[in-house]
Amino acid sequence: MTEKKEPIRNVDQSGWIDQGPRNYQRDLQNPDLLVPPTTDHGTVANLRFSFSDAHMRLESGGWTREVTNRELPASHDLAGVDMCLKPGAYREMHWHQQAEWTMMLQGNARVTALNENGESFIDDIAAGDLWDFEAGIPHSIQALDQGCEFLLVFSEPDFSENNTFLLTDWLAHTPKDIIAANFKVDEAALKPLLSHEKYIFDGNVPGPIEAVKKPGTPMKTPLTLHMKDVPAKVFEAGKVWIIDQSVFPAAQTISAAIVEVQPGGMREMHWHPKSEEWDYYIQGQAKVGVFNSNTLARTFNFNAGDVGVIPKEAGHYIQNIGDEPLIFIELFKNPVYSDVSLNKWLAISPTQMVADHLNLPTSTIENFPTEEAAVVWYEDPRGRVAQQPKVDPETFSANDVFGK
Repeated sequence: MTEKKEPIRNVDQSGWIDQGPRNYQRDLQNPDLLVPPTTDHGTVANLRFSFSDAHMRLESGGWTREVTNRELPASHDLAGVDMCLKPGAYREMHWHQQAEWTMMLQGNARVTALNENGESFIDDIAAGDLWDFEAGIPHSIQALDQGCEFLLVFSEPDFSENNTFLLTDWLAHTPKDIIAANFKVDEAALKPLLSHEKYIFDGNVPGPIEAVKKPGTPMKTPLTLHMKDVPAKVFEAGKVWIIDQSVFPAAQTISAAIVEVQPGGMREMHWHPKSEEWDYYIQGQAKVGVFNSNTLARTFNFNAGDVGVIPKEAGHYIQNIGDEPLIFIELFKNPVYSDVSLNKWLAISPTQMVADHLNLPTSTIENFPTEEAAVVWYEDPRGRVAQQPKVDPETFSANDVFGK
């Protein structure tokens, strides 16, 4: 880009100045849309949407906003909700027709649930921790002393947080004599029931779990995952936490990879053979190049709070173009995480065959990486980027990243 951030590509002398009208701040956030790499080609659907552009629903106890296939038509598998609760506030007791996978982004909260076998669950979670409620599981969320913000991901792209099965909404639309018979109370005692939903509303910070927990049969499989218990896979330029049924059995529909990429690093060139990828960016700035076959390729830029979609089987890379660690979540509508590494594919293929395809000498092919490296250096770490300190994958956990 030129110094004035004009749509001029110096490498091939393409483009010209934009005399306006223009949204200059948006251009600064999306340099690879304003000046695409020469490798971009053809028409690729928009694969990016920001929660900052989503409608904010404000309630007495907090707020919520969502990104569905209404906002991002390229998403065919998943939808997301960003929600915040004041200390003590409730996301009222409810259930969904879709599976709900959640990461706590900030603060702390208490969750409760009941399954179809009459088994109950209650737990407190903090930043970086997860929960999963499969379709039809009734549950509640209440913020603790810090308040909280969390990302909810649902297993249908047209999901809307406005279409959940709410306890108060059901009772508001059921005759009071039926409710009285069901709860075995006098109908007069039900006069304070509201005629509308509560949704997100104020409450008091609850006491310890031991003081409020009801007797009953506890669930055999926890519905939460504390990320301090999940070891990271450590690579030369970052770390990855794989969250699927192998470590989180309660998550029967959605799997994820939590990725940290150091400045100067990139998520290697790869693709996912079983599921579309739905990404949420927590921190940093990213450049994402997507190849969707038949000469189709497009480059996007992402910032914290953005959502991205990568089509199923589409080749892509994710590069950290900022000065701080890039942190994002890859999510998939599949209980088992899977990907295919371009480096690994070429490493196990006969050297001469690869050389013939790429029109390169075998000596060059022999220097290609041979080990798994999900996060690699783009820039020499001996330059502006410092090599990561060694960490013990048995003790290092996502809480070291998300719990700050």
